[in-house]
Amino acid sequence: MVERLVPDELWELFQRVVPEAPVRPQGGGRRRHGDRQVLAAIVFVATSGCTWQQLPSASFGPSGATAHRRFAEWSKARVWAKLHRLVLDELGSRGGLDWSRCAIDSVNMRALKGELTGPNPVDRGKYGSKIHLITERTGLPLSVGISGANLHDSQALEPLVRGIPPIRSRRGPRRRRPAKLHGDKGYDYNHLRRWLRKRGIRHRIARKGIESSQRLGRHRWTIERSMAWLAGCRRLHRRYERKALHFLAFTSIACTLICYRRLTK
Repeated sequence: MVERLVPDELWELFQRVVPEAPVRPQGGGRRRHGDRQVLAAIVFVATSGCTWQQLPSASFGPSGATAHRRFAEWSKARVWAKLHRLVLDELGSRGGLDWSRCAIDSVNMRALKGELTGPNPVDRGKYGSKIHLITERTGLPLSVGISGANLHDSQALEPLVRGIPPIRSRRGPRRRRPAKLHGDKGYDYNHLRRWLRKRGIRHRIARKGIESSQRLGRHRWTIERSMAWLAGCRRLHRRYERKALHFLAFTSIACTLICYRRLTK
Protein backbone atom coordinates (compact mmCIF):
# COMPACT_ATOMS: atom_id res chain seq x y z
CA MET A 1 0.00 0.00 0.00
CA VAL A 2 2.79 2.44 0.92
CA GLU A 3 4.78 1.77 -2.27
CA ARG A 4 1.64 2.13 -4.40
CA LEU A 5 0.62 5.48 -2.92
CA VAL A 6 4.17 6.86 -2.70
CA PRO A 7 6.29 5.47 -5.57
CA ASP A 8 10.07 5.64 -5.41
CA GLU A 9 10.38 8.67 -7.71
CA LEU A 10 7.86 10.68 -5.70
CA TRP A 11 9.56 9.66 -2.47
CA GLU A 12 12.94 10.85 -3.78
CA LEU A 13 11.45 14.26 -4.58
CA PHE A 14 9.75 14.44 -1.20
CA GLN A 15 13.01 13.76 0.64
CA ARG A 16 14.44 16.95 -0.87
CA VAL A 17 11.78 19.17 0.72
CA VAL A 18 10.83 17.46 4.00
CA PRO A 19 12.40 19.07 7.09
CA GLU A 20 14.63 17.04 9.35
CA ALA A 21 13.02 15.23 12.24
CA PRO A 22 13.42 16.98 15.61
CA VAL A 23 15.87 15.39 18.01
CA ARG A 24 15.16 15.02 21.73
CA PRO A 25 18.24 16.36 23.58
CA GLN A 26 17.44 14.20 26.59
CA GLY A 27 17.01 11.08 24.43
CA GLY A 28 14.37 8.42 24.92
CA GLY A 29 10.79 8.66 23.77
CA ARG A 30 8.86 6.62 21.27
CA ARG A 31 10.33 5.66 17.95
CA ARG A 32 9.23 8.10 15.26
CA HIS A 33 7.20 6.65 12.39
CA GLY A 34 8.89 6.81 9.00
CA ASP A 35 8.14 9.80 6.80
CA ARG A 36 7.24 7.58 3.84
CA GLN A 37 4.56 5.74 5.80
CA VAL A 38 3.13 9.01 7.10
CA LEU A 39 3.16 10.53 3.60
CA ALA A 40 1.28 7.49 2.25
CA ALA A 41 -1.31 7.91 5.02
CA ILE A 42 -1.77 11.59 4.14
CA VAL A 43 -2.16 10.78 0.44
CA PHE A 44 -4.73 8.13 1.35
CA VAL A 45 -6.76 10.65 3.37
CA ALA A 46 -6.56 13.18 0.52
CA THR A 47 -7.62 10.77 -2.23
CA SER A 48 -10.18 8.69 -0.33
CA GLY A 49 -11.79 11.56 1.58
CA CYS A 50 -11.88 9.65 4.87
CA THR A 51 -11.43 11.37 8.21
CA TRP A 52 -8.23 11.13 10.20
CA GLN A 53 -9.97 8.87 12.72
CA GLN A 54 -10.98 6.45 9.94
CA LEU A 55 -7.41 6.01 8.71
CA PRO A 56 -6.55 2.26 8.71
CA SER A 57 -3.40 2.32 10.81
CA ALA A 58 -2.87 -1.41 10.21
CA SER A 59 -2.12 -0.65 6.53
CA PHE A 60 0.27 2.25 7.13
CA GLY A 61 1.59 2.09 10.69
CA PRO A 62 0.94 5.60 12.05
CA SER A 63 -2.41 6.39 13.63
CA GLY A 64 -4.72 9.10 12.37
CA ALA A 65 -3.60 11.46 15.14
CA THR A 66 0.07 10.95 14.24
CA ALA A 67 -0.59 11.49 10.53
CA HIS A 68 -2.59 14.65 11.23
CA ARG A 69 0.10 16.03 13.53
CA ARG A 70 2.79 15.44 10.91
CA PHE A 71 0.49 16.89 8.22
CA ALA A 72 0.12 20.09 10.27
CA GLU A 73 3.89 20.33 10.77
CA TRP A 74 4.65 19.89 7.08
CA SER A 75 1.89 22.30 6.06
CA LYS A 76 3.36 24.99 8.30
CA ALA A 77 6.77 24.39 6.68
CA ARG A 78 5.19 24.79 3.18
CA VAL A 79 6.36 21.30 2.19
CA TRP A 80 3.44 20.71 -0.21
CA ALA A 81 4.04 23.88 -2.24
CA LYS A 82 7.75 23.02 -2.48
CA LEU A 83 6.93 19.48 -3.61
CA HIS A 84 4.56 20.80 -6.28
CA ARG A 85 7.28 23.10 -7.57
CA LEU A 86 9.82 20.25 -7.68
CA VAL A 87 7.47 18.13 -9.79
CA LEU A 88 6.90 21.11 -12.11
CA ASP A 89 10.67 21.56 -12.41
CA GLU A 90 11.05 17.91 -13.44
CA LEU A 91 8.30 18.31 -16.03
CA GLY A 92 9.81 21.55 -17.34
CA SER A 93 13.29 20.08 -17.67
CA ARG A 94 11.84 17.25 -19.78
CA GLY A 95 9.84 19.62 -21.98
CA GLY A 96 6.52 18.53 -20.49
CA LEU A 97 5.06 22.03 -20.01
CA ASP A 98 3.49 24.10 -22.77
CA TRP A 99 3.65 27.82 -21.98
CA SER A 100 2.03 28.97 -25.23
CA ARG A 101 -1.46 29.18 -23.64
CA CYS A 102 -2.59 29.17 -20.02
CA ALA A 103 -6.09 29.35 -18.57
CA ILE A 104 -7.52 30.64 -15.29
CA ASP A 105 -10.74 29.67 -13.52
CA SER A 106 -12.21 28.81 -10.11
CA VAL A 107 -14.49 26.25 -8.49
CA ASN A 108 -16.73 26.51 -5.39
CA MET A 109 -17.41 23.99 -2.64
CA ARG A 110 -19.38 23.91 0.60
CA ALA A 111 -17.45 24.61 3.78
CA LEU A 112 -17.95 24.71 7.51
CA LYS A 113 -17.11 27.88 9.37
CA GLY A 114 -13.42 28.64 9.32
CA GLU A 115 -10.76 30.83 7.81
CA LEU A 116 -11.28 32.14 4.27
CA THR A 117 -14.93 31.15 3.98
CA GLY A 118 -17.89 33.27 2.98
CA PRO A 119 -21.48 33.19 1.73
CA ASN A 120 -21.65 31.69 -1.74
CA PRO A 121 -23.73 33.96 -4.04
CA VAL A 122 -24.58 31.03 -6.35
CA ASP A 123 -25.53 28.60 -3.55
CA ARG A 124 -28.23 30.49 -1.62
CA GLY A 125 -25.71 32.18 0.62
CA LYS A 126 -24.38 28.92 2.07
CA TYR A 127 -20.88 29.17 3.49
CA GLY A 128 -18.21 27.96 1.13
CA SER A 129 -14.70 28.34 -0.20
CA LYS A 130 -13.29 28.76 -3.66
CA ILE A 131 -10.24 27.25 -5.36
CA HIS A 132 -8.52 29.45 -7.95
CA LEU A 133 -6.31 27.77 -10.52
CA ILE A 134 -4.00 28.57 -13.44
CA THR A 135 -3.09 25.72 -15.78
CA GLU A 136 -0.79 25.45 -18.76
CA ARG A 137 -2.02 24.46 -22.21
CA THR A 138 -2.49 20.75 -21.47
CA GLY A 139 -4.19 21.33 -18.10
CA LEU A 140 -1.35 20.91 -15.59
CA PRO A 141 -1.80 23.27 -12.61
CA LEU A 142 0.90 25.94 -12.29
CA SER A 143 -0.50 28.17 -9.54
CA VAL A 144 -3.27 27.59 -7.00
CA GLY A 145 -4.96 29.68 -4.32
CA ILE A 146 -8.01 29.62 -2.07
CA SER A 147 -10.48 32.26 -0.88
CA GLY A 148 -13.95 32.68 0.48
CA ALA A 149 -16.79 31.82 -1.87
CA ASN A 150 -17.87 35.48 -1.99
CA LEU A 151 -14.58 36.73 -3.48
CA HIS A 152 -14.95 37.79 -7.11
CA ASP A 153 -12.80 35.88 -9.59
CA SER A 154 -11.25 39.09 -10.94
CA GLN A 155 -9.58 39.80 -7.58
CA ALA A 156 -7.63 36.54 -7.74
CA LEU A 157 -6.03 37.01 -11.17
CA GLU A 158 -3.07 39.15 -10.14
CA PRO A 159 -2.08 37.07 -7.06
CA LEU A 160 -2.33 33.85 -9.09
CA VAL A 161 -0.16 35.13 -11.94
CA ARG A 162 2.41 36.42 -9.45
CA GLY A 163 2.26 33.06 -7.70
CA ILE A 164 3.53 31.12 -10.73
CA PRO A 165 7.01 29.97 -9.61
CA PRO A 166 10.07 30.18 -11.87
CA ILE A 167 10.11 26.73 -13.47
CA ARG A 168 12.99 25.05 -15.26
CA SER A 169 12.96 24.70 -19.03
CA ARG A 170 14.56 22.15 -21.29
CA ARG A 171 16.87 24.87 -22.53
CA GLY A 172 17.36 28.46 -21.44
CA PRO A 173 16.48 30.23 -18.18
CA ARG A 174 13.60 29.46 -15.87
CA ARG A 175 10.19 30.64 -17.00
CA ARG A 176 7.17 31.95 -15.09
CA ARG A 177 5.13 33.95 -17.62
CA PRO A 178 2.81 32.36 -20.18
CA ALA A 179 2.51 33.75 -23.68
CA LYS A 180 -1.30 33.98 -23.48
CA LEU A 181 -3.86 33.77 -20.71
CA HIS A 182 -7.45 32.63 -21.33
CA GLY A 183 -10.26 33.56 -18.96
CA ASP A 184 -14.06 33.69 -18.82
CA LYS A 185 -16.27 36.75 -18.37
CA GLY A 186 -15.51 36.94 -14.67
CA TYR A 187 -12.15 38.47 -15.62
CA ASP A 188 -13.56 40.93 -18.19
CA TYR A 189 -12.08 44.14 -16.78
CA ASN A 190 -9.90 46.69 -18.55
CA HIS A 191 -7.51 47.14 -15.62
CA LEU A 192 -6.74 43.39 -15.70
CA ARG A 193 -6.04 43.54 -19.42
CA ARG A 194 -3.70 46.50 -18.91
CA TRP A 195 -1.92 44.71 -16.07
CA LEU A 196 -1.37 41.61 -18.21
CA ARG A 197 -0.04 43.67 -21.11
CA LYS A 198 2.48 45.38 -18.82
CA ARG A 199 3.81 41.96 -17.87
CA GLY A 200 4.08 40.92 -21.52
CA ILE A 201 1.17 38.46 -21.38
CA ARG A 202 -1.41 38.50 -24.15
CA HIS A 203 -4.98 38.11 -22.89
CA ARG A 204 -7.86 36.13 -24.35
CA ILE A 205 -10.72 37.04 -22.00
CA ALA A 206 -14.37 36.55 -22.96
CA ARG A 207 -16.33 39.81 -23.29
CA LYS A 208 -19.65 40.45 -21.60
CA GLY A 209 -22.59 40.92 -23.94
CA ILE A 210 -20.55 39.92 -26.99
CA GLU A 211 -19.44 36.31 -26.68
CA SER A 212 -21.80 33.47 -25.87
CA SER A 213 -21.77 32.10 -22.32
CA GLN A 214 -22.65 28.60 -23.62
CA ARG A 215 -19.22 27.98 -25.13
CA LEU A 216 -15.99 27.31 -23.30
CA GLY A 217 -13.85 28.32 -26.26
CA ARG A 218 -11.33 26.33 -28.26
CA HIS A 219 -8.64 26.40 -25.57
CA ARG A 220 -10.30 27.16 -22.21
CA TRP A 221 -11.95 23.74 -21.89
CA THR A 222 -8.68 22.28 -20.59
CA ILE A 223 -9.02 24.03 -17.23
CA GLU A 224 -12.53 22.61 -16.83
CA ARG A 225 -10.97 19.18 -17.23
CA SER A 226 -8.36 20.12 -14.62
CA MET A 227 -11.15 20.99 -12.19
CA ALA A 228 -12.55 17.51 -12.79
CA TRP A 229 -9.09 16.08 -12.04
CA LEU A 230 -9.09 17.97 -8.73
CA ALA A 231 -12.38 16.27 -7.89
CA GLY A 232 -10.44 13.00 -7.93
CA CYS A 233 -9.06 14.15 -4.58
CA ARG A 234 -12.20 13.44 -2.59
CA ARG A 235 -11.06 15.49 0.37
CA LEU A 236 -11.79 18.55 -1.80
CA HIS A 237 -15.45 17.68 -2.45
CA ARG A 238 -16.32 19.60 0.68
CA ARG A 239 -14.11 21.62 2.95
CA TYR A 240 -13.82 20.20 6.47
CA GLU A 241 -10.62 21.98 7.56
CA ARG A 242 -11.15 25.05 9.69
CA LYS A 243 -7.61 26.29 9.04
CA ALA A 244 -7.09 27.76 5.60
CA LEU A 245 -3.49 26.50 5.64
CA HIS A 246 -4.66 22.88 5.85
CA PHE A 247 -7.22 23.29 3.08
CA LEU A 248 -4.58 24.86 0.84
CA ALA A 249 -2.28 21.95 1.68
CA PHE A 250 -4.81 19.39 0.43
CA THR A 251 -5.26 21.47 -2.72
CA SER A 252 -1.49 21.50 -3.30
CA ILE A 253 -1.34 17.73 -2.75
CA ALA A 254 -4.02 17.24 -5.42
CA CYS A 255 -2.12 19.47 -7.87
CA THR A 256 1.11 17.59 -7.13
CA LEU A 257 -0.51 14.22 -7.83
CA ILE A 258 -1.95 15.50 -11.12
CA CYS A 259 1.48 16.70 -12.26
CA TYR A 260 3.20 13.54 -11.02
CA ARG A 261 0.89 11.31 -13.07
CA ARG A 262 1.96 13.21 -16.18
CA LEU A 263 5.58 12.89 -15.11
CA THR A 264 5.38 9.10 -14.97
CA LYS A 265 3.87 8.73 -18.45
